[in-house]
Amino acid sequence: MEFLLKITVTFPPDGDPEEKARRITAEGIRARELTAEGIIKRVWRIPGQWANWGLWEAPDATTIHNAVTSLPMWPYLDVEVFPLALHPNDPGAK
Repeated sequence: MEFLLKITVTFPPDGDPEEKARRITAEGIRARELTAEGIIKRVWRIPGQWANWGLWEAPDATTIHNAVTSLPMWPYLDVEVFPLALHPNDPGAK
């Protein structure tokens, strides 16, 4: 099942810069792990924001929830999850 996620980082502007740097580094590592696991398929940066859209894939919403909450930036994330379903007029459908 595919999911479209909008993730916005809400790390406080006056937050500890060392904690921010640690979490950003750890976030990259965890994102690569989720990519290797086949959960994160694509990610697009939203210009002018500390946010992204991502195409994620998992058997169910619980798996997506567990993956998102495993991100080191989780305490500072605003996440919107949109489950995707096939459309009969999708030109890319197989």
